[in-house]
Amino acid sequence: MDNSIILKAADNVRILSASMVEKAKSGHPGGAMGAATAITLLFAEFLRFDPKNPQWEARDRFLMDPGHMSPLLYAELVLTGRLSLEDLKNFRQFGSITSGHPELSVEHGVENSSGPLGLGQGMAVGVAIAERYKVAHFGDILSHKTVVLVSDGGIQEEIAYGVGRVAGHLKLSNLIFFYDANGVQLSCETKDVMDQDFKKQYESWGFRVLEADGENVDELRTAFKAAYAETERPTIIIGHTTMAKGAVGAAGESFEGKVSTHGQPLSGAGASTEETVRRLGGNAENPFEVFPEVKKAFDERLKELEKIAAEWKAKKADWDAKNPEKAATIQSWLSGKNIQLNLKDLEQKEGVATRNSSGTVLSYLAKNYKNIICSSADLSNSDQTQKFLNETRIMTPGDFGGAFVQVGVAELTMGAIACGLALHGGLYPICATFFVFSDFMKPVIRMAALQGLPVKYVFTHDSFRVGEDGPTHQPIEHETQIRLLEDLMKEDGRSQMLVLRPADPAETSVAWEMAFENTDSPTALILTRQKVGSLPCPQGSSRYAEAAKCRKGAYVVSDNTPAGKNPDLTFVANGSDVYLEHEAAEVLRKEGKNVRVVSMISPKLFTLQDKAYRDSIIVPWTPVFALSSGLPVLFKDVVGGFGKVAGLERFGASAPASVLEKKFGYEPAAVVEQAKAYLAEFAQSVADFKKANG
Repeated sequence: MDNSIILKAADNVRILSASMVEKAKSGHPGGAMGAATAITLLFAEFLRFDPKNPQWEARDRFLMDPGHMSPLLYAELVLTGRLSLEDLKNFRQFGSITSGHPELSVEHGVENSSGPLGLGQGMAVGVAIAERYKVAHFGDILSHKTVVLVSDGGIQEEIAYGVGRVAGHLKLSNLIFFYDANGVQLSCETKDVMDQDFKKQYESWGFRVLEADGENVDELRTAFKAAYAETERPTIIIGHTTMAKGAVGAAGESFEGKVSTHGQPLSGAGASTEETVRRLGGNAENPFEVFPEVKKAFDERLKELEKIAAEWKAKKADWDAKNPEKAATIQSWLSGKNIQLNLKDLEQKEGVATRNSSGTVLSYLAKNYKNIICSSADLSNSDQTQKFLNETRIMTPGDFGGAFVQVGVAELTMGAIACGLALHGGLYPICATFFVFSDFMKPVIRMAALQGLPVKYVFTHDSFRVGEDGPTHQPIEHETQIRLLEDLMKEDGRSQMLVLRPADPAETSVAWEMAFENTDSPTALILTRQKVGSLPCPQGSSRYAEAAKCRKGAYVVSDNTPAGKNPDLTFVANGSDVYLEHEAAEVLRKEGKNVRVVSMISPKLFTLQDKAYRDSIIVPWTPVFALSSGLPVLFKDVVGGFGKVAGLERFGASAPASVLEKKFGYEPAAVVEQAKAYLAEFAQSVADFKKANG
């Protein structure tokens, strides 16, 4: 496009950005106005997409890191025909697709939900890795560029270090950062908090660093051309932009570069939106319009893009004919339905830690499915993802054919990359670390849930039984925390996340089946470091067949209660605590008690079952004793008003696991004593109730 049209379109974007924030009386206009020229040029001349098929697999991806700059994206999507002016008028309103921070909607051109600053950068790296992996397997027919907008705040977030290091190390030449360096952030100028040499910083990570005046179309075009042509390394374009470019007061005085314009409507900053619109060439009485010459230019661009997409489709059809097996594989991957696990016949050793059982599954997955990509935060030999790696190889700058991403000690970066891998489509990312280190990943796990991404998390070393490493490495509150995402519900009544803590090798196999059946939300597997005992299996059945019952969240592992009778006591637990309660039950059974043991891999999943099933597992108004390796609140919703939950309400301690089990009361004898005390309390409560009610 002619430079004058680019600048006119950029002013149009500034008008729309400022106006939607003003109408909503909420938002961030300054950054959107500052980066308008650069991002308008990107959409006008470089970004490749199909106007008729938003899901086109070879499209360039544009990701947002600073979600607060959403007005910029929404305005560009109006120019490119994927949003309407009416959508802009509903900015930040309930039910609108133009929410305050962009929410994933490929149909409308939004490639990622923009969460806490920095995560979008990590997602972009994941998208770029996914593209390189697919190109390694299928060729350049699937090649494209990934562009991510970053801001001063995102550069400051700690994740930027991990993202820059990984992207540079892998030489992701398909990745382009545009850094909107406007020198202003929400509460101060950037000079108040940083003064490093960004050029040297990114060059040290292996980036190609380009700089451009954010208002000089020729400089920006040259930078984007170079970035798109780059074949050896990732590129960052440092665009020196002006916060709130074009903003003025009622008398025409400049408000450019002011901190106040960052996070509130221009009127709130003391500027005048009406006068700003007029100065930028718009109609202050009706600012929600696209200039005719801008519409004409972008309509022509859309026709060009339709032609580019049509040419690619013809090329792809020819490629399909010459590569039928690869074409079928691509289609299978993109369908999202090709991984349907049945691990019934997968041999699992008894008496091992569930992390080892998971490793057996991971080895099977690596051998049989090529659209699974695994990663570990420098713990593969401990979280057993090494079993996956043994069947493939790590990705390296010159070889993206391997299915294992080495990220180093960087859980948050790993989690963001996993989101990006899932966003690209057709790939299933697995990322692993110790459960206690999930603390580093909470923001990105939440973003995976928000976006409905089928990321699989492997969290090992699941309890105080980590032992000698001490309380800093012993997860106590973590299971309760992560299960809070299970309590968040989708409109169809399902949870936003699936969290599974299997009790033995067979349940671990079933848990992995459940993880891959769950294709539209993340799944976490919580696994032991310590060995777990072998749970009983009824004669004529198999342990796998029994474990498969955990698909409903809970099932009966053992029960000596005669038919037609209620249990004297029902034990409830998950993970390694199930076998512990089974041992305690055996003691009580020898004393004449009818005791049922229930394995509850997911309390929330159990509560979502129909009442008849729930009542068949936990009989109403009967004694229920649940045991948690973490906070007792974990089972509060399933034990009933008269039930009891025992657990830890303190941090752990440094000692061998066997010592801690004795100290904390996680031995059969201690559980028996707690159960007896509870039964006595229950009996007294029943007697008191009967007495009070005649």
